[in-house]
Amino acid sequence: MADPSSYRPKPGQIPDSPGVYRFRDEHRRVIYVGKAKSLRQRLANYFQDLAGLHPRTRTMVTTAASVEWTVVSTEVEALQLEYSWIKEYDPRFNVKYRDDKSYPYLAVTMNEEFPRVQVMRGHKKKGVRYFGPYVHAWAIRDTVDLLLRVFPVRTCSAGVFKNASRTGRPCLLGYIGKCSAPCVGRVSAEEHRELAEDFCDFMTGRTGTYLRRLERQMAEAAEEMEYERAARLRDDIEALRKAMEKNAVVLADATDADLIAVAEDELEAAVQIFHVRGGRVRGQRGWVTDKVEEITTGALVEHALQQLYGEESGDAVPKEVLVPALPEPVEPAQEWLTGRRGSQVSLRVPQRGDKRALMETVERNAQQALVLHKTKRASDLTTRSRALEEIADALELDSAPLRIECYDISHLQGDDVVASMVVFEDGLQRKGEYRRFQIKGFEGQDDVRSMHEVITRRFRRYLVEKERTGEWTDGTADEQAEGATVGDGTADGSDGDVRGDVGGGTNGAHPLTEEDGRPKRFAYPPQLVVVDGGQPQVAAAKRALDELGIDDIAVCGLAKRLEEVWLPDQDDPVVLPRTSEGLYLLQRVRDEAHRFAITYQRTKRAKRFRSGPLDDVPGLGETRKQALIKHFGSVKKLRSATIDEICEVPGIGRKTAETIAVTLAQAAPAAPAVNTATGEIMEEDHETRAPETTADAPGDPVTAGVPDERRGQEP
Repeated sequence: MADPSSYRPKPGQIPDSPGVYRFRDEHRRVIYVGKAKSLRQRLANYFQDLAGLHPRTRTMVTTAASVEWTVVSTEVEALQLEYSWIKEYDPRFNVKYRDDKSYPYLAVTMNEEFPRVQVMRGHKKKGVRYFGPYVHAWAIRDTVDLLLRVFPVRTCSAGVFKNASRTGRPCLLGYIGKCSAPCVGRVSAEEHRELAEDFCDFMTGRTGTYLRRLERQMAEAAEEMEYERAARLRDDIEALRKAMEKNAVVLADATDADLIAVAEDELEAAVQIFHVRGGRVRGQRGWVTDKVEEITTGALVEHALQQLYGEESGDAVPKEVLVPALPEPVEPAQEWLTGRRGSQVSLRVPQRGDKRALMETVERNAQQALVLHKTKRASDLTTRSRALEEIADALELDSAPLRIECYDISHLQGDDVVASMVVFEDGLQRKGEYRRFQIKGFEGQDDVRSMHEVITRRFRRYLVEKERTGEWTDGTADEQAEGATVGDGTADGSDGDVRGDVGGGTNGAHPLTEEDGRPKRFAYPPQLVVVDGGQPQVAAAKRALDELGIDDIAVCGLAKRLEEVWLPDQDDPVVLPRTSEGLYLLQRVRDEAHRFAITYQRTKRAKRFRSGPLDDVPGLGETRKQALIKHFGSVKKLRSATIDEICEVPGIGRKTAETIAVTLAQAAPAAPAVNTATGEIMEEDHETRAPETTADAPGDPVTAGVPDERRGQEP
């Protein structure tokens, strides 16, 4: 590991002008390439105190042994030179997008005497017109099969073409009218090239011209009573329309544009590109990259632009490029794209309308691509084994943690505080063993205290089960178990802990057994407890285990901001390598705990908002509740109704009507609600109607129609 001060340039050596810089390691290999508007200001950031650098940047500067730079005249030149050097040196610390597959293109070889339509992959060749990329090669062949009826361009290989020329007999496509058979002289080279150009024009989106021409010819043939020719033209029109239907119109103004979306987390990013030509999606592709360097969304977009258009020119660069975030600054990237195209290119973020809606579709594709990539990566046995070994080495564990439990706290401004416990065994999710907790030891927002309560409750139940099965290993175990059950509230199953996807309590069953008598999974201890947070949360979890006398379970925390791993009683975090599979697994565990906790918190809050006086009526389901509200209009009018009037509601018998009347009479009427915008006291009729909406996202206002006195309370 090198000390950056050993190769830091002397003051005044670095010019204050645009340029591109390269960091090299001790073997003179380029490990990072970057560009800057001011080389002096940018490079000075790398040689500050190491403690102030991002962990990934710190790793890069300590791996490097020298730095060099090249001055250019403009930022556009810097952008182009940066792309060239990244392609040439393939630096290990730069963002490098990798295709998740080799995408096929529909290609027309206009550089040959008799152009050929075919499927092509790999590097693009000069003089060949490309359309796509497509997700599947069969999609190209289906499109070509429809278009060959109207544009019978050659599709055969060079060997087949020469053989047909030698024998004077065309191939099968020539006999059935899907090839103009230039091999046997049915059309000249000029006529065949004209067909190929028409094919390319149609693929670029100029479809209306050919459809109108064919419709006119069909009408003329019908007037001249050439019905067979008119029928062939009719079938040609139908074939063209079918080919067009394969690419639905997404932008009504026949725009040529590329839409780029990015889905990212702390470790990886997925990029999806939709190619729109003539208002229709003509191609799609995607990349995935490891975020080796600290990088913003705008910088990811800039790298994607370099990868996408670095070797393109002319019409291959569209008039519009729509992105989720603009590079900073945006002018050099826009000028560079304009230079590649040869005319003005608009680089912007769509704000509204069809383009914004299509961008949301591309973003969903990017999210799915990232999830799919993570799923494939997690399903690999070798990768999982390596991840567990790396975690064991980093945390100095005696063995790989085959069972990992992760805990997270979720709340909305101190209300509905809940916690989650997720379980990973052998690096895979065990959703059947997930648990959810309601924090009941105190009220308000205190993540550290909440974490202590959850860890205590979980492992207190573990100790009780261990005592029940007689698995104690020392003489003090009975005392520990006895102390663990005091004040826990688990004897009646009322502590608020519920299973992964099952709500409710234990229905009178023993708190340590399922309905079928099997022991609950609280009986199985993990080898590693992970908490979502830094030093305070880790200390709380460790303190809870110490208070229970448990010393054989490791504890760590994963801080989200810098992905640092915190251990108990240590002032400095453990920084796992950026490419570590162990860090990737810990991140997946933490993110799953966060997802599970926030889902439970939202469900709990929505249920509270939807609650009303009729919820307390035993045996009254949603259908009959709605029927009552529909009949009377509000709970206020229902409360004042007689039993005979309630019986008039379909599905409500006299016994049920009596129960409803008694329950509503015992319930205190809701306090009047106040319109927070105007200060007006709202009518009770409005407040007692069934609420129509619920708040479903953090920070949403309280649902309209819920009385103030019920807000923040349990149903």
